[in-house]
Amino acid sequence: MTFDLLIIGGGINGCGLARDAAGRGLSVALFEKGDLAGGTSSASTKLIHGGLRYLEYFEFRLVREALAERETLLAIAPHIIRPMRFVLPHHEGLRPAWMLRLGLFVYDHLGGRRLLPATRGLDLRGDPAGAPLENPGARAFEYSDCRADDARLVTLNAVDAAERGALIETRARVVSAKRDGGIWRGRIESNGGAREVEARVIVNAAGPWAGDVLEGVLGQRSGAKLRLVQGSHIVVPRLYDHDRGYIFQNADGRIVFAIPFEGDFTLIGTTDRDWSGPPENVSASAEEIDYLCAAANEYFRRKITPADAVWSYSGVRALRDGGGAKAQAAPRDYFLELDRGPDGAGAPVLSIFGGKITTYRRMAERALEALAHCLPKAGAPAWTAGAPLPGGDFAVDGFEVLLARLRAGHSYLDPTTARRLAGAYGTRAFALLEGITSGAGLGVHFGAGLYEAEVVWLMERERAFSADDVLWRRSKLGLRLSAAETARLGEWMAAAAKR
Repeated sequence: MTFDLLIIGGGINGCGLARDAAGRGLSVALFEKGDLAGGTSSASTKLIHGGLRYLEYFEFRLVREALAERETLLAIAPHIIRPMRFVLPHHEGLRPAWMLRLGLFVYDHLGGRRLLPATRGLDLRGDPAGAPLENPGARAFEYSDCRADDARLVTLNAVDAAERGALIETRARVVSAKRDGGIWRGRIESNGGAREVEARVIVNAAGPWAGDVLEGVLGQRSGAKLRLVQGSHIVVPRLYDHDRGYIFQNADGRIVFAIPFEGDFTLIGTTDRDWSGPPENVSASAEEIDYLCAAANEYFRRKITPADAVWSYSGVRALRDGGGAKAQAAPRDYFLELDRGPDGAGAPVLSIFGGKITTYRRMAERALEALAHCLPKAGAPAWTAGAPLPGGDFAVDGFEVLLARLRAGHSYLDPTTARRLAGAYGTRAFALLEGITSGAGLGVHFGAGLYEAEVVWLMERERAFSADDVLWRRSKLGLRLSAAETARLGEWMAAAAKR
């Protein structure tokens, strides 16, 4: 079989494109060398947002598109994407209040906001948002964005793509590909051995590895000048009790978010600095962790040290080099590069660089527009804006109703586990629990409300192969399971895979 599209990379761009293309009737094969969302796509700040700070760099097109997508994604995935209000304190000596007010006015009106409430002013002396702050002052602003489970967003796109006919393979590496007239012949290596795959078009969606794929796998050279930028985050025990996030200004011009995370924790990030090593070697450095602790300590009453970090993570993005001195000024917009070989008549390769997780769906639409001249089905009507992701077929404000239904039908679930399952799987939580009428029916308990029934679902439906796949990408239960429990889960999964 000759596929229409061979996609290299199982991050948000690759999986989002696979879903869109499969839904238009194209034959799609996606290969990911590791796990879905195993790189940058699981290392975000866990937000679906317009990017308030990008207004300072005049990236109005990006912000407008991201703001519009924020509400589109909320509507199609209300289980894994939820509205959140963010508090922006005014800090004397940094950005003046008029600039913040103007920026937030533009933010409210640029993207056609419909579902989310508008910005309002706060007096931190009387609002609960001021209580956790060291020097709250009087003035702050509160605006809307959304929090998200980034890795599950990737996985659900992959699941939907597969259900629409796409071949999705993880732990499968494209080691080489060559043009042969109007097609590509690619060589795939996996645990099952090596084989060849033919495709009319290759899409290079390898994220920070995209340059390596172009040169090392496809034998191509990019005309784009890329800049690898590292962003790191830390997770600490919860610093405050309310459900709003904060966006803090730092004296160096950068901003840092502090966000309620997984019930008992606060997520703090991100950093922006240039990265020059292999992307797979990235990790949060001691310097970055110190920086994030200092940024939080500048604002919060409760002080933290690096020893308080229960988890840290880091990712690398391949951005177009805008020539600026500071990494945080590098353009965040995606761009597409189409190449048809030296004579301009060979099989196409489309490379995707940059971008935000928020704009992945629009990027996929634009990618297919770029390929419509050589793949007629790619020009079929766009459809993903109105099609819920798996489990997302309920009202934007209907989560609590969904949760109540789940608890009524499965009263043996403890409240915390029921809420987590509803938030991870949406309406598909009912299918996961189908036929189970008591706690005993859930099977082996690995800890923190993770049972055999869910692990089997993840292995069979969501391509989870290891304990890390389950604990850090399909969920964040790695924050709660002990080392011994994690090892037990890994051993159980290895044995189950052989059965």
